[in-house]
Amino acid sequence: MSKIQACFAALAASNKKGLIPFITAGDPAPELTVSLMHALVDGGADIIELGVPFSDPMADGPVIQRASERALLKGVSLRDVLQFVREFRVSNQITPVVLMGYANPIERMGQDAFVAQAAEAGVDGVLVVDYPPEECEEFVSKMKQHSMDTIFLLAPTSTDERIAQVGKVASGYVYYVSLKGVTGSGSLDLDAVAEMMPRLKKHIKVPIGVGFGIRDGATAKAISTVSDAVVIGSRIIQELENTPQENAVAAVKMFISGVRQALDE
Repeated sequence: MSKIQACFAALAASNKKGLIPFITAGDPAPELTVSLMHALVDGGADIIELGVPFSDPMADGPVIQRASERALLKGVSLRDVLQFVREFRVSNQITPVVLMGYANPIERMGQDAFVAQAAEAGVDGVLVVDYPPEECEEFVSKMKQHSMDTIFLLAPTSTDERIAQVGKVASGYVYYVSLKGVTGSGSLDLDAVAEMMPRLKKHIKVPIGVGFGIRDGATAKAISTVSDAVVIGSRIIQELENTPQENAVAAVKMFISGVRQALDE
């Protein structure tokens, strides 16, 4: 059983929903990343999605694009991201960490080298936005050999065929994008998400986390009624943008604590 599977099993046993916050590695400053990861856990995160900065993040809206740009300007690379995970693991061996990003940095490093180094660093899962499931079986197999999960995105526009393809290869959880568009855009349509769930669950046997459009405890609580977990990203990046760096860690912990409290009520 992978660390992510164990996490969801524990959540199910205690009748709780998963909280999966996202931050971009290196933003607002590389030296804050590990402290921010710990702050997310202290605030009640179950799994951390750590964004790998990339110059052309096509699924991300302006907020996360800006975070990527800030991190890239500070020279943060995939190797640095793996080092952040190593440092986090010095005092936290429990909380699953998922790297979220794009194919280019992985292909540049080489899949074999990436998988080996990610496993050694303590990564538990990878979500590569532009790795299509039908072309991913070899990568998924390499990940599984190191007890790491490969997470895929599905969207309101996903066909039954695509949902079935994801169902075949996904492990850990599936990330369902709640709306058409990029991160941070649009408003949440709970009824539309609820309507989609039976279609998804017909093919997908792993937990389903829902993201895009979740902005606070109230929207997280609403989405948790129809999902196994909620993913929240752009709103955290905005919190960091609007907070002086010396207060960033405390602000993120406070924000996530509020979302956790809403989920558990």
